[in-house]
Amino acid sequence: MSKEQPNIDALISTIVEGIEDVKGKEINILDLREIENTVCDYFVICEGTSNTQVNAIVSAIQKKVSKALKDKPWHIEGEDNAEWVLMDYVNVVVHVFQKQIREYYDIESLWGDAKVTVIETNY
Repeated sequence: MSKEQPNIDALISTIVEGIEDVKGKEINILDLREIENTVCDYFVICEGTSNTQVNAIVSAIQKKVSKALKDKPWHIEGEDNAEWVLMDYVNVVVHVFQKQIREYYDIESLWGDAKVTVIETNY
């Protein structure tokens, strides 16, 4: 494992905590490290029930990661309509979807070779 793995693990768990803080649903972590020509090492995918909740999830992730790890996304896309917001933390890319948009694009199927970790939520 590379020496940056503990940082990536901390980043992923902090992102998941941010999602859980505002009750984001269907949280999956896709490990892309074994797949050739990927843009990053991990995807964290989740969904919100409305554009308001999608924006709340994005905001919660940013605040949590900034406070805990002093890190911020390199790039964010999609905040205007908040149907699919992509947050690029370089090695970890977060996708925050509304349910129908997630189902339409079905990126988990596009990355079918990835190892998937499903985060169980109790809400």
